[in-house]
Amino acid sequence: MPRDFLKGAKDEYDVIVIGSGLGGLTAANVLGRAGYSVLLLEQHYKLGGMATWFKRSGGHIFDISLHGFPYGMIKSCRRYWTQEIADSIVQLKAIRFDNPMFSLTTTYDRKSFTELLTTKFGVAQETVNEFFDAARGMNFYDDQSMTTGALFNKFFPGRADVHRLLMEPIVYANGSTLEDPAITYGIVFSNFMSKGVYTFEGGTDRLVQLMEQDLKKNGVDIRIRSDVEKINVANGRVQSVTVNGRTIKARSVVSNANLKLTTLRLLDEHVLDKKFLEDARAVRLNNSSTQVYMALKPDEQIDESTGDLFFTSTAKEFKTELLLSRDVTSRTYSFYYPRTRPDGRPRTLIVSSTNAHYEDWASLREDEYEASKTELIEGTLDHLDGYIPNIRERLAHVEAATPLTFKHYTQHVAGASFGTKFEGLAVSRSLPDQVTGLYHAGSVGIIMSGWLGAINYGVIVANDVDALLMKQARAATQPVTT
Repeated sequence: MPRDFLKGAKDEYDVIVIGSGLGGLTAANVLGRAGYSVLLLEQHYKLGGMATWFKRSGGHIFDISLHGFPYGMIKSCRRYWTQEIADSIVQLKAIRFDNPMFSLTTTYDRKSFTELLTTKFGVAQETVNEFFDAARGMNFYDDQSMTTGALFNKFFPGRADVHRLLMEPIVYANGSTLEDPAITYGIVFSNFMSKGVYTFEGGTDRLVQLMEQDLKKNGVDIRIRSDVEKINVANGRVQSVTVNGRTIKARSVVSNANLKLTTLRLLDEHVLDKKFLEDARAVRLNNSSTQVYMALKPDEQIDESTGDLFFTSTAKEFKTELLLSRDVTSRTYSFYYPRTRPDGRPRTLIVSSTNAHYEDWASLREDEYEASKTELIEGTLDHLDGYIPNIRERLAHVEAATPLTFKHYTQHVAGASFGTKFEGLAVSRSLPDQVTGLYHAGSVGIIMSGWLGAINYGVIVANDVDALLMKQARAATQPVTT
């Protein structure tokens, strides 16, 4: 008989969380810590969503994606997770750029960027200060009509080199483009500029392990290989979920699944009003990505002056369409030195990431798909050989992932790396107005700036759920009047 992954699960919980991305994990942990009974359902066999890992023979452990986040991650992890997790967050010291316009290394903070912009790029100090102040002053409720490209042209007209320096890392941080609202750029950029870029020492495997321990400590019932088929609603209120063919009741449900999957697949359309459905259908997905995972042989090392994050491009100019093209011109490399996993065997890993269109890969025949993956790997190795000579001879393992890979393992619609564009935020936040007790905590717009945005959105939604459940508890104790 097949294994029953819901064996021992209760028939009813205060809260059911669908999906274990960092937003879902954090919402579950906050609510579990508050004393609610919480069921966490994950369709994959690992927790973490896009913040996860995989192992290969030879002791190689790969983090799925490039991980860099602002200093605020330390505070959020200390407050909503554990001190041990917060203490493992360390700064990346060397962020490198190399393209036909410029080549430089930075600590990626305001002091470093101000010096670069005023000396290397010759921008007036006053202009630089005004730009940073404008970005720092942006918030979620600002005018959305100004695009990021318009913001750059306001402060740095005609300076394509400055635009490139300011924009390329943010494309990889939250998928925003020059055509998106300026606030999708400014909020994320100013967060990084406060104190630089940070990562988790010990690898994503250790992070998720520590999070799982804290979840269990706080009484969260964690179930893997539990694929939710439907969110059940009656009389405008969430009632239960159907998972692995079983119906489990809940006072509240938090979906950490993709926004469009949540609204257009897990729910029956008749429970949502026409305008909401139109808005949900109109939400644009963010782009996906391709990645090449490389492990060096045990006796091979790379000098750490190579950098931690390395933004490279062969394109003469910066354009959004070039970043997404299958004719790859831009690659971002993340270097994982032995210190990344200090408790394991010394290993040096490299992950190359490129933004990509799902459609460019989904339309291929099987033989074309495999040939394209091989082409992606070989092109990446050819390019990397210019920075790390004889890279092919030094590798113990190499493989590639595509948008189809991410869709398969995460069920993200079209393999989206960062969920939806900014308009998804309003749809996500208004879901409880459609169905009482139903919330969404996935990747939407500027609230999703990688790991930190996901965790903080999980906290926001957990607080909303707590307020609802407390209100229901108070109502249940009020005397009935006639």
